Amino acid sequence: MSPTSAIAIKGGHLIDPGTGIDAPKDILLKDGRVAEVAAPGKLKQAAGAQILDAKGLVVAPGLIDIHVHLREPGQGYKETIATGTAAAAAGGFTAVAAMPNTIPVNDSPEITRWMQSPERGASVRVFPIGAATRGSKGETLNDFAALKAAGCVAVTDDGHPILKDSVMRDTLAAASRVGLSVIQHAEDTRMTVGASMNVGPVAFRLGLRGMPVEAESGLVERDIRLVQDLRSDKVHLHVAHTSTSKAIEAVRQARRNGLRVTCEVAPHHFLLTDEHVGHYDTHCKMNPPLRSAADRDAMLEAIMDGVVDAIATDHAPHASHEKEVEFERAPNGITGLETALGLCLAWLHREAKMPLGRVLSLLSAQPAAVLGLRGRGTLAVGSFADVIVFDPNVEWVYRAAEGKSKSRNTPFDGWTMLGKVRWTVSEGRVVYGN
Repeated sequence: MSPTSAIAIKGGHLIDPGTGIDAPKDILLKDGRVAEVAAPGKLKQAAGAQILDAKGLVVAPGLIDIHVHLREPGQGYKETIATGTAAAAAGGFTAVAAMPNTIPVNDSPEITRWMQSPERGASVRVFPIGAATRGSKGETLNDFAALKAAGCVAVTDDGHPILKDSVMRDTLAAASRVGLSVIQHAEDTRMTVGASMNVGPVAFRLGLRGMPVEAESGLVERDIRLVQDLRSDKVHLHVAHTSTSKAIEAVRQARRNGLRVTCEVAPHHFLLTDEHVGHYDTHCKMNPPLRSAADRDAMLEAIMDGVVDAIATDHAPHASHEKEVEFERAPNGITGLETALGLCLAWLHREAKMPLGRVLSLLSAQPAAVLGLRGRGTLAVGSFADVIVFDPNVEWVYRAAEGKSKSRNTPFDGWTMLGKVRWTVSEGRVVYGN
């Protein structure tokens, strides 16, 4: 991914949570890095640069999604790295962290390098996340040092949570020794066999088996105990797609106790509830499932009060024929890369009155910090030239059929979004322009 010529973004309002800048600024990108940030009209090195006129627009660090499924290798009929990253660019994301539940599972340096190869045609930077155990079977640890050397930024068994205490303890300890985070999909699968949505009145009415909230919160509490037992500030546990008030409360308490425990929340978990399943709508089937209104409100509260470290989409594309089946047979997951910013601006910024800088921080600086992505999530001079330029005031309607992703499995088709991406620049290249 080599940069094109120098780019000068002029006339915009720069919001960079990482540096605290929230003011009119011009910015120069050169050789894939931020070369200069100056007062309007004061760039010194912009001669010959391509000009992007950002008058009336917000200029911000490129968004970072630390939880996506790009489906390659092995499931290119759902999504490819090329189409998934094109969707990311359209949504303002300049970097994505790809989960290892591919076919075969990404548990080796070879697959990690394959995912990052230029032949994949990625529009934005892909950071692979390696499997914690061989084949994600929860038994034998992988070579974390080798995975990191190949480019992995964290380890996880994702949808196959590590249930054995001893294996999870060893995973946390081994990952900490090489400076990797451990991401846990918190689900005690012994409690969710045959379940396809949240336990509660809606599941009862639909005749579906429900997942108890304790399946999530119990594993989060177990993992936090293991972090505490290891007694090392190098151990980092990150809770993926947190969805229950009990799990959020456990994270909140862990932080009060000084433990290095972080978490993310997906837009669908702070916007939707299990009522949206309606009459067996498979576009509202995901794991963790949509929860009760009380859990949904707890996610929103945790975002507002700072317990949540990042907003991540859990972008999980599926082919149409896979979702057009009975609810219990349909796979879990929805797409999310093209809707995250529009949803966050509409509901967190406009409705919940969260300052725009804080919303952008949850989508850029803070995700970069969670995974230690140096030079990302900020537009400080010398950082990577990852930029989003967007109009924060434009309303638009999302049409899944017009999206860049291969898949259309979203509950947000037809929703009105706020904030339209004009340009996405990844490492000095314009990868999306509207």
